[in-house]
Amino acid sequence: MNQRVKLIRKQLGMTQEQLAQRLGIGKAALSMIETGRTGLSARNRHILVQELNVNPEWLETGEGEPFNAEPDLTAYMHRTDDRSQIKPTNFIHIPNLPKCDGAIYVVGDSMYPLLKSGDIVLYKQLRRIDDIFWGDMYLLSIDIDGEEYVTVKYIQKSERQGYVRLVSQNPHHADKEVEISRIRALALVKASIRMNSIR
Repeated sequence: MNQRVKLIRKQLGMTQEQLAQRLGIGKAALSMIETGRTGLSARNRHILVQELNVNPEWLETGEGEPFNAEPDLTAYMHRTDDRSQIKPTNFIHIPNLPKCDGAIYVVGDSMYPLLKSGDIVLYKQLRRIDDIFWGDMYLLSIDIDGEEYVTVKYIQKSERQGYVRLVSQNPHHADKEVEISRIRALALVKASIRMNSIR
């Protein structure tokens, strides 16, 4: 499977850093996956299948076509990214929706039942941590031991100086305190979309 992950990246024309950013892991972690030193996690497999339209059967066995459909390359962009390269793959018009900077798929169940894996959240990027509305829901990119972690959480004040408290909707997920200096990017969640197929 490791060679197929590398092949996907090459076919998408992405660098290791770009695909690692999309998966929410570090470049070194992706390199270890591609060289077979570590396996592909269920979370990262889900992102490849759900967001980049990778054929799960091909990913597992190498049989069939690599992609089910044209890959969706819209991503949660960071402040340091070269924005001149951003090309939307598609547009959707939703009446009365406030202005947003982008959208990203939800992965995981920490905000369930309000948000579930596969939902889309629309966000407005913030430039300064001082602009936080305490208690609101945010999309964050956090540096944890050199690995990038992208998550959706409520942000509350912490009693510890220089920290914020990240709170989940799902009671099975414990609150987490994070140093403000570890937050790489921050965006206010403005809306969410849940798609249900009708057959």
